[in-house]
Amino acid sequence: MITIIDYGLGNLGSILNMLKKIGAKAQISSSLQEIERAEKLLLPGVGAFDNGMAQLRARGMVELLNWKALEQKVPVLGICLGMQLLGNRSEEGHESGLGWIDGQSVRFSFDGANSGLKVPHMGWNLVANSKQSALLKDMLEELRFYFVHSYHFACNQPQDELLKTHYGFDFTSAIEKNNIMGVQFHPEKSHKFGMRLLSNFANL
Repeated sequence: MITIIDYGLGNLGSILNMLKKIGAKAQISSSLQEIERAEKLLLPGVGAFDNGMAQLRARGMVELLNWKALEQKVPVLGICLGMQLLGNRSEEGHESGLGWIDGQSVRFSFDGANSGLKVPHMGWNLVANSKQSALLKDMLEELRFYFVHSYHFACNQPQDELLKTHYGFDFTSAIEKNNIMGVQFHPEKSHKFGMRLLSNFANL
């Protein structure tokens, strides 16, 4: 069972529908008891970094999530803001993140030949592997995913980068450290590519 964490932010219904479409057992929950029993956790999110962390703390979820991810080592997948919350902090605000993966989120900034690029980065874009992962199993063709974001993750440890994407420059679009994974794009909006990635997560 994949438990999609409801902390007041995120496109929960679309993610649940995609998981059901691929035959994965999943539920949306804000219950600490259900999260405690979860076999896998999915942390979605849209909006501001500080609000995301404030909502997790207000619901008493941070300590439990730390135990699930770092002690019990259940597979965790963060999506969009959910990925950014896995890091230490963000330029967007002042709150500390979960700190599970050493890095921070920074705002896109372009100059020179790239000064005309729009922020947020929005739409389909190609991704390239930085390393092998079970999350990318059987993805043989050119990978494309759907993005909507103004901030991107900057890894302090290069080995934590899973995928990279070019938008003015190469930025980290997915991260992985042991059982903890995050994707900046929206797999629930990425058709067959997102279905395969979520299926791989469900089968871990």
